[in-house]
Amino acid sequence: MSTRVSVTGATGFVAGHVIAELLEHGYAVRATVRDLADTGKRAHLVELARRTGGELEFAQADLNGDDGWAAAVAGSAAVLHVASPFPTTPPDDERELIDTAVEGTLRVLRACAAAGTVRRVVLTSSIAAIVAGHTEDVLRTEADWTVVERSPAYQKSKTLAERAAWDFVARLPAGERFELVVVNPGMVLGPVLSTTTSTSHEPIRRLLAGDVPGTPRVGWAPVDVRDLAVAHRLALETPEAAGNRYICASEHLWMGEMARILTEEFGPRGYRVPTRQLPNWLVRGVAIFDKGVRLTLPALGRTESLSAEKARRELGWTMRPVRETVLDTAESLLQHGIVEPPRGKSTSRAVAPRAVRV
Repeated sequence: MSTRVSVTGATGFVAGHVIAELLEHGYAVRATVRDLADTGKRAHLVELARRTGGELEFAQADLNGDDGWAAAVAGSAAVLHVASPFPTTPPDDERELIDTAVEGTLRVLRACAAAGTVRRVVLTSSIAAIVAGHTEDVLRTEADWTVVERSPAYQKSKTLAERAAWDFVARLPAGERFELVVVNPGMVLGPVLSTTTSTSHEPIRRLLAGDVPGTPRVGWAPVDVRDLAVAHRLALETPEAAGNRYICASEHLWMGEMARILTEEFGPRGYRVPTRQLPNWLVRGVAIFDKGVRLTLPALGRTESLSAEKARRELGWTMRPVRETVLDTAESLLQHGIVEPPRGKSTSRAVAPRAVRV
């Protein structure tokens, strides 16, 4: 009989790849969705289960309510809590974002404690809970925490949600206690499984579509979603991972470097990817009218420098080259029609089989 694992936020970008990774390794998966009646959003997951021959079922539960969480985790040996709000623009009220992240996490953990069968929870946090609010750019490790008082809303939400999870587990009575492992990914890129994208796809989408006149001096420490899915499985399976955080991120990549990678591959195919660097004053001016650009302002000129050595050493985790990740992301946006080809051109190149393996 297959080990049952519950995964939250099934229709999300990261969760879809995590579910696929678990199915391919023989786990039975129960995945949560906000609306069971909306079958269209999970059709790609049903197809994944059919292709792999894996066991996949769905349960209805929402981070903003208590209903459904007990049934979602009942009988599961482990829970991977992946669901969390990731806004495309700064929220009008940061409390709504923070409350959903924190209270949603606690709802899942309370259900896990009450179930009696859950032995380990893997929580998807973020490097947003590590790097924000600091005044100096230094190499960050799992020992570092974001300074909430000096951080934007999203970074606050991830930090406070993760701290709430650690505090909750620490206060559990011995008989109800389960192991907690936290995965802290960088900017998650990689091929989409459906027409639903993530906020993290926006820089590549905008560059490939030519929606921006150039690149602001912003950058990120990316991770491929396929490698991140493997990290979740390793965090689930590695006994020594209990009680640990794991950074999953590569070296810092400037948006300008991302644009050059895209230009080398897609320029000859007719895509005009903007590569000139925009001055900071211009970016701040555009941000007045473009909320998506406004989201990048705290990162202007900042370097995300992190060490993933702990994940490599303790989990045996590895990352593919970032160039491969950027190009496979772009190819998938074209294949799913999220970015239209230039006039008179067609989407002629498919992502190689190794790249779409999930």
